[in-house]
Amino acid sequence: MRIGFLLYDQLTQLDMTGPAQVLSRMPGASVDYVAKTRDPVMSDCRLALMPTATLSDVGQLDFLCVPGGYGCSAAMNDAEILGWLRAQAPGLTWITSVCTGSLILAAAGLLKGRKAGCHWAWGHYLPLFGAEFVAQRTVFDGNIISAGGVTSGIDFAFRVLEHLHGPDVAATIRLALEYDPEGQPGGTPATARPEIVAQVQAITDQRLGHRAAEMRAAAARLAGETA
Repeated sequence: MRIGFLLYDQLTQLDMTGPAQVLSRMPGASVDYVAKTRDPVMSDCRLALMPTATLSDVGQLDFLCVPGGYGCSAAMNDAEILGWLRAQAPGLTWITSVCTGSLILAAAGLLKGRKAGCHWAWGHYLPLFGAEFVAQRTVFDGNIISAGGVTSGIDFAFRVLEHLHGPDVAATIRLALEYDPEGQPGGTPATARPEIVAQVQAITDQRLGHRAAEMRAAAARLAGETA
């Protein structure tokens, strides 16, 4: 299975590196990290990521994963990225995302009428693109699999492994990676203290800034294209 992860400026690296570490060990898998050029791509924590292929030379993938990050709103308005996603979609066996990566898929028109996961503070933008936000760590809808925020990508990858290769393969890789989360409360709005939820929401709203307008612009453009 040819797996590709889309890279773009200011993505959240754990959205990509978490599932990449897991899925790269899937039997028969080959992994590429795909960007517009082969220049290093800067993540939002200043960890530079090196593409292994470009949009123009990667060819048809079997499995595509789009990570999220604060740069998602720019990607949602990037005609080259959106065009590539639309061109890949018909030949993909699996279309997947982590965190706000689902918004990029939505901006490409690939989630209309579908259920999808997203970071809890950004999921309310999905209906602008005709998608339904589901607040779960992993959401299956046909051949589309989407994860919630950031660390959900690791759980998502193990769900994919189990779905495609069975529980024993997933358990073997889980043990090899020593993935045994403690499950501490507070990682979702439902389990965090209200004042912490309010603080994170305020930080998110501040960082959104012009990105909210960019997402609405992407939604308006998609609506015009499909009218």
